[in-house]
Amino acid sequence: MFAGKIAVVTGAARGIGQAIAYNLAAKGADLVLCDIKAEWLTETAEGVEKLGRKASCFELDVTDATAVQNVFNDIAAQTGRIDILINNAGITRDGLLMRMSEEDWDAVLTVNLKGTFACTKAVSRIMMKQRSGAIVNVASIIGIMGNAGQANYAASKGGVIAFTKSVAKELASRNIRVNAVAPGFIASKMTDALSEDVKNKMLDAIPLSRFGQPEDVANLVSFLAGDESAYITGVVINISGGMVM
Repeated sequence: MFAGKIAVVTGAARGIGQAIAYNLAAKGADLVLCDIKAEWLTETAEGVEKLGRKASCFELDVTDATAVQNVFNDIAAQTGRIDILINNAGITRDGLLMRMSEEDWDAVLTVNLKGTFACTKAVSRIMMKQRSGAIVNVASIIGIMGNAGQANYAASKGGVIAFTKSVAKELASRNIRVNAVAPGFIASKMTDALSEDVKNKMLDAIPLSRFGQPEDVANLVSFLAGDESAYITGVVINISGGMVM
């Protein structure tokens, strides 16, 4: 499916980003893995190589636009092209609005929204020269429905959704597609640590009565990055077990 293609995944060290990297590699892509600390990427890189694909690792702070441009220039120089970008890097700094610090607001908006902007801008120049490419942004259902205690996260992911639609319109004429996925509750170390009572309350809100798995998100991302979705751009697909319909 992705034979001969180069895919860049940000936030690739763990969780959804790692699952996406493995999924793309299993379908033939060579991976460029990015995260805030390069040493965090060792496990993901080893997993990609076990699947028979190449893995390159780059330390990348997505909030530094100059550094982002330099890294993407280096990637293009090494690989010759970039076919797929997955903007997955993101953080949370939860808290009620009345107690939320300006620092926590700025940190979340800068990583989640500015980071997506910086990486997309950098790769768009490369993809425009190729006249091809697929960009998938990892948003969240919180950016659609909101959530108490996550005003900063909701604002950042809502921004990613609006950004996705605008950039899709800008880049479509160059055969570059831009889409987003909006995951709901996905199983993670955080959900594993929750009490059974809290888990049950969360599950009550999910019609499919289970948490999603990182692999569920990865399957959808691979679809949007591949040729099977060649006539899809500017869409946001919820993957929430029915929480948002």
